[in-house]
Amino acid sequence: MDRIIYDRMAAHDSTHWWYRARRDILADYIGRYAGLPKDARILEIGCGTGHNLPMLAAFGQVDAIEIDEAARGIASDRLGKPVGDAPLPDLPGVPDASYDLIAVLDVVEHIADDVGALAGMARRLKPGGKILVTVPAHQWMWSAHDVVNHHHRRYSKATLAKAISDAGLTHNGLRYFNSLLFPAALAARVAGKLTGKDDSDDSPPAKPLNLAFEKIFALERHLVGRMPLPPGLSLITLVSRPD
Repeated sequence: MDRIIYDRMAAHDSTHWWYRARRDILADYIGRYAGLPKDARILEIGCGTGHNLPMLAAFGQVDAIEIDEAARGIASDRLGKPVGDAPLPDLPGVPDASYDLIAVLDVVEHIADDVGALAGMARRLKPGGKILVTVPAHQWMWSAHDVVNHHHRRYSKATLAKAISDAGLTHNGLRYFNSLLFPAALAARVAGKLTGKDDSDDSPPAKPLNLAFEKIFALERHLVGRMPLPPGLSLITLVSRPD
């Protein structure tokens, strides 16, 4: 990702509506569907500044990987121990069969070989372990945001399902989320394309609007997995090896 993306993440990951509400949704989803043991070992790959690590630590012992040096330093401070730098898809030095949950939260779209990345992560799972995957949805929504984030692609349900299948893995269902605010996001993307305005600035809006967006987005923690949501900005699933 461009340096500015990490800088914005460091500045806003504790206050921006998207980060805050997404953590609530992910925590609820993990608690309901991951089936983790009490002493779970968890690895977050591509942890950025480590803003998800306290949330994940509620479910077990957490390790983390981040390839950007500056972000890795912030994440290490938050985690209280060094964060690794092993890149996907090979994950050199990460032992096989070691984790109950591997979280890749808006990461797979950054990897050219997404199938190889999924297969590499699967080798690091304990028997019965799972990979929590979130990715941006809808290739037709490609924008300057994807360019500065160095995305290789956005996903449809079909393309994500194919990548998972090609890696020899299965999933528990592909679900949209960030759906309640999707119409507003779509309108903003269309307006940006029509006006030629760069929409890569993801700084938080004014405080009242930031709070409103957070409350609306966070409502989805009661819905994701319990009922099908209409198209949203993201997809979520839990991936595992076949029995």
